[in-house]
Amino acid sequence: MEDQKNENIIPAKDTTPKVTGIGGIFFFSENPKETSAWYRENLGMETNDYGSTFESRNIHNAEEINALQWSPFKKGSSYFVPSQKEFMINYRVQNIEALVEKLKGNGVTVLDSIESSEYGKFVHVMDAEGNKLELWEPIESISTE
Repeated sequence: MEDQKNENIIPAKDTTPKVTGIGGIFFFSENPKETSAWYRENLGMETNDYGSTFESRNIHNAEEINALQWSPFKKGSSYFVPSQKEFMINYRVQNIEALVEKLKGNGVTVLDSIESSEYGKFVHVMDAEGNKLELWEPIESISTE
């Protein structure tokens, strides 16, 4: 009887401030449109003006659809500043506010304030190697309806 009772307990939602996946891969290109066309023609990627979006299901919640954005940026774009690198990774996170506070407490350079958009919340930080990282807490559910 006790075992049956425990089966009905819903585990508490994990709100630990942390990275939960990759949200995007951004890199410099001499000609982003030609680069996207090459990937479309040679590797079969569906591309648009923003690159390509890869969708997957959350292994722990099959109803949740996750997206990874692949995007070539025009070489020299200011979007990666102050990083001198030719790429930027977008990390999917949970509890972005607490994560930013933790990062500040650890002496990490937080480049801007958390901004909200129709896709969720974003903030940019620098890692120990001088790479600009984009942290993204998606809206509760992203749907492809």
